Amino acid sequence: MSVFLRIYPFTTLLCEEEKQRREMERAEQKPDLRAPLIQVSQENGFELGGERSVEKGIRRSEILEEVKKQLWLAGPLISVSLLQYCLQMISVMFVGHLGELALSGASMATSFASVTGFSLLKGMASALDTLCGQSYGAKQYHMLGIHMQRAMFVLLLACIPLAFIWANTGPILMAVGQDPDISAEAGVYARFMIPSIFAYALLQCHVGFLQTQNIVFPMMLTSGITTLLHILICWILVFKSGLGNRGAAVANSISYWINVLLLAFYVKFSPTCTKTWTGFSKEALHDVLNFIRLAIPSAVMVCLEMWSFEMMVLLSGLLPNPKLETSVLSISLNSTAVVWMIPFGLSSTVSTRVSNELGAGHPKTARLAVCVVLFMAITEGILVGLTMILVRNFWGYAYSNEEEVVNYVAMMMPVLALSIFLDGIQCVLSGTARGCGWQKIGAFVNLGAYYLVGIPSAILLAFVFHFGGRGLWWGIICALIVQGLSFIIITLRTNWEQEAKKATDRVYSSIIPVGTASLS
Repeated sequence: MSVFLRIYPFTTLLCEEEKQRREMERAEQKPDLRAPLIQVSQENGFELGGERSVEKGIRRSEILEEVKKQLWLAGPLISVSLLQYCLQMISVMFVGHLGELALSGASMATSFASVTGFSLLKGMASALDTLCGQSYGAKQYHMLGIHMQRAMFVLLLACIPLAFIWANTGPILMAVGQDPDISAEAGVYARFMIPSIFAYALLQCHVGFLQTQNIVFPMMLTSGITTLLHILICWILVFKSGLGNRGAAVANSISYWINVLLLAFYVKFSPTCTKTWTGFSKEALHDVLNFIRLAIPSAVMVCLEMWSFEMMVLLSGLLPNPKLETSVLSISLNSTAVVWMIPFGLSSTVSTRVSNELGAGHPKTARLAVCVVLFMAITEGILVGLTMILVRNFWGYAYSNEEEVVNYVAMMMPVLALSIFLDGIQCVLSGTARGCGWQKIGAFVNLGAYYLVGIPSAILLAFVFHFGGRGLWWGIICALIVQGLSFIIITLRTNWEQEAKKATDRVYSSIIPVGTASLS
């Protein structure tokens, strides 16, 4: 009996617990307004069984997290792009105060250098957005250094023929019908810029290497230091040394090399790069074709777009009053290029986010990154466009003191505002293409948009309907519309799970064992 009395409370307790457990199970099976009808998995998105309000709440948290990540990257990347571009813009602004001919020559040389050199190297280096970004997402860290070494080797080889082209800039421009005086000035300017092309190649390789690792604040710091030094160097060489416009070209070369050396020292000595930079390796030369196969379409994709914008300045030299048209079109191009650094920073951001997430096998997160950056680009385009319209009557004075130039720039600003809005949308979608490895598709899209639609429209409007420089820019707007719509359709039809599988295959098909990734 005493044993029974001792056991009875224990068995009673077990019965009570079993009863409570069954009641809880029945309660969970009953529909409850507080219970979610759709459960959310971390990667696969929404599963059946959750309430719409909870779905929105969870999606909102994921979106906010993605926005934070992108802003963390975008702010410094926009600053890096802007500061690096400021080197050429500052040089042109200094030369602009030497006279209209000096400004036209420097602008023409800068456009020619962009068409024949900078755009090609930037495009080839953008292959690192895919290769380094996806390798980093797959945690194959040592491969980032291998990819960067391949890029440096290929880009430096490409610089050799480009240097010969720059040395003959003047005769080339005169051969295509440009004004002899402007061509001569541009030829002198371009020859003194030749050292900068080798520095620019190395700079783009380091930027791609660090950007895909989300290491952006050191790049912002080194770019800021370089830009501040460039202002001083430009002032000394242009106004104090007697070199004139040649001093501005020399200042470009000096500043680019300063930026490269600062980043190289950071990669060598920073503890954040110990896993990704293991030293120079002979293995980087064994599969150069793997880089070239992606670098060529990358270069074509970027060049076809950048060439069309630069071609506007070259075509403006064939219009009546070529000095005025060339000056205003170059100012317009420089102005839009400055503002374009904002969507380009967003483009670099989404390229990094998409490539990292696809390499890590997270297709849903990659898709979310694209949606977030599109919203940010549209918002930015509206705000920047309105700002450009508001300052249209004053902006020309930053480049020239001549009223004719300033008034022409004011007339161009509303057209530029529309192009900036459209360009921002296609820019972030192009970044998505680089992150996924769609460079071949992007090359065909840009070919059709700019050279089957944009350039013919620009020539028709400028020379047949006599709209002048505004007609050239309206042709570019036609191209941007076609380009943006094409990328939107491609992105909407994308199978992100399949893209993640392709990224995994790409990473592991070119992998090199860690032990052989360094000469040391």
